[in-house]
Amino acid sequence: MNTLVNGATRSIGDILVATGRLTVEDAARITQHQQKENLKFGDAGIALKLLNKEHIDFALSLQFDYAYLSDQDTSLSPELVAAYKPFSRVGENLRAVRSQLMLRWFNTDPARKVLTVVSPDKGEGRSFIAANLAIVFAQQGERTLLIDGDLRAPRQHILFKLVKNAGLSGILAGRAGLEVARPIPSLQGLCVLPAGATPPNPQELLGRPAFGSLLQLAAQDFDVIIIDTPAGSVYADAEIIAARTGAALVVTRKNQSLLPSAVKLTRRLQDGGVALVGAVLNDD
Repeated sequence: MNTLVNGATRSIGDILVATGRLTVEDAARITQHQQKENLKFGDAGIALKLLNKEHIDFALSLQFDYAYLSDQDTSLSPELVAAYKPFSRVGENLRAVRSQLMLRWFNTDPARKVLTVVSPDKGEGRSFIAANLAIVFAQQGERTLLIDGDLRAPRQHILFKLVKNAGLSGILAGRAGLEVARPIPSLQGLCVLPAGATPPNPQELLGRPAFGSLLQLAAQDFDVIIIDTPAGSVYADAEIIAARTGAALVVTRKNQSLLPSAVKLTRRLQDGGVALVGAVLNDD
């Protein structure tokens, strides 16, 4: 079972040996059992109890250029489930949301590249959903930019373990450019623009023409742009951002979100001409 990995043809056994997940001796034992029983390499390794499903998933992800991280990699927050456990229930649900967003928004018009993630209140998982959606889009091969538009209590720099200093606020204040967006080396195709320094006037900054200019510039380099926001019932920032992007995904949390707050937010967005592309009930 061979395919291309970084320009070289490598088998599952080669990958697992090279990454320290399998010894050369055990790889030879698996190959012998594979040939004797006419099995796939992975099935033979599992039969001998030398491999498990996680080993096979990891090797296949490299063969098919589907980046995700091992549990031993601590470069990102474990909250980024799509990066660490892409084949879990949550990972599958995130990919289902991605498919719906492609059908309902991104694939309907080449100019539709930007989506705002909103929620009525704090603690509903808005940043979690925005970050993990950005990852699954990048895993699909889309050039993806995640913008932390929460200039009040940003979280994306924490999730991706980035320095907070330079970011969106600096761009909107005219002190930086899009070059401050950080590529995530372990997740090819993904860049993150942190919120940057906390400004005293978030709404005024987001309302400046510079924000629209930033989105136009970013759309030249990225296929998908996802923007995180503050709680919609607390601040008007989310509405300002969504009005710029034209589309929003609404996040609520099971057993926590209040229906009146969600209805009020969605009505305000619709009154502002924002397309509500979908809703996510976060039960994580």
